[in-house]
Amino acid sequence: MRPELTDLEKDRIIEMAWEDRTTFEAIHLQFGLKEQEVIDLMRLEMKPSSFRMWRARVQGRKTKHEKLREFDKGRFKCSRQRQINNNKISKR
Repeated sequence: MRPELTDLEKDRIIEMAWEDRTTFEAIHLQFGLKEQEVIDLMRLEMKPSSFRMWRARVQGRKTKHEKLREFDKGRFKCSRQRQINNNKISKR
């Protein structure tokens, strides 16, 4: 793992790793960390129980690997996304 990562970068990598639709390839492109390096970082920075929960969550998840995804471009967007403000759905 790269030793020159700042605390802010580590926090962002951890956040991206928890996101279901952020791929390991996107993390590699932005931070230069391969999947195994992300796993090692998560193991070092998280409590053991949180790490086990994360590993169980991402293991085999198709959305974490670009080659396993069923779509090529774009992203999922909720049909009501534009109408959501301040964590509340706007009145229609």
